[in-house]
Amino acid sequence: MRIKKRFMIPALILVVFFIVSRMEFLKMRTPKNELMSNMAEKGINDLRILSYEIEGRKMNYLHRGEAGKALLILVHGTPGSATAYNGYLEDSTLNEHFQMVSVDRPGLGYSNFGKTERSLKMQAACIKPVIENHPADKVIILGHSYGGPVVARMAMDYPDLIDGMVIVAGSVSPALEPREWWRAPIDIPLVRDLLPPSLRVSNQEIKALYDELLEMEPLWTKITCPTVIYQGTLDKLVPMGNAYYADSMLVNCPQKEVVMIEGGNHFILWSLMDQIVGSTVDLLGSMEAKTDSSALNP
Repeated sequence: MRIKKRFMIPALILVVFFIVSRMEFLKMRTPKNELMSNMAEKGINDLRILSYEIEGRKMNYLHRGEAGKALLILVHGTPGSATAYNGYLEDSTLNEHFQMVSVDRPGLGYSNFGKTERSLKMQAACIKPVIENHPADKVIILGHSYGGPVVARMAMDYPDLIDGMVIVAGSVSPALEPREWWRAPIDIPLVRDLLPPSLRVSNQEIKALYDELLEMEPLWTKITCPTVIYQGTLDKLVPMGNAYYADSMLVNCPQKEVVMIEGGNHFILWSLMDQIVGSTVDLLGSMEAKTDSSALNP
């Protein structure tokens, strides 16, 4: 009887942990009905939840803005979801200049939740249809944290489709990518099954990131769009050397800027939103000015 109790208590703990790990708040996403209700309360009635399929995956994304405007694609980090950019979707300045898309990356949010995609090349390919779904004269991609290498990969693989890029605290340097010993043990079958799906996906993405970044190294020369890089000097998750690395690798960018935020941490995407919004609008303005200049001086 005592032996049974010894096994029952740990088993009960595991069951409770498994149930809790599947609760909605650990999915790092906002339920669709709640999202739309919250936006409506703020007077935003043009937000749409859309989806498409690619390579057997269902991709979910949020869209706001008028067709024909420049397209701003927002790519979140890990873990996370499209709603990480709610503040940007709500921003009146961005809404004036852009139609905006915030994607649920593969395996997160409502995009085949729990099914990990380790390949940055495939992550980029999964987001590409958004550009085809919402044609625009100018396309700017903005990625935060893990979203940084995703948008960089998009600019490498689809240089003719991307007109501008903003990287905020992006993990882009293989040399600076931490390879923690504990990521492999928690990815062992049964152990990983106990993790909340969002954290399991996140761990598997980060575990593969070093090799993915190495694969990208010879491709940086393919990036030919104007780029702005934001980085905090006190970022403990993504060292500031990542910004210098990207700057050194962007040898074919006609225009690039590194904005170092003294004392800034990994969460400058939100704490410096107004400044990042301003840079993104300025980036669009500089591209449109060059287009107008070219038209006047053929």
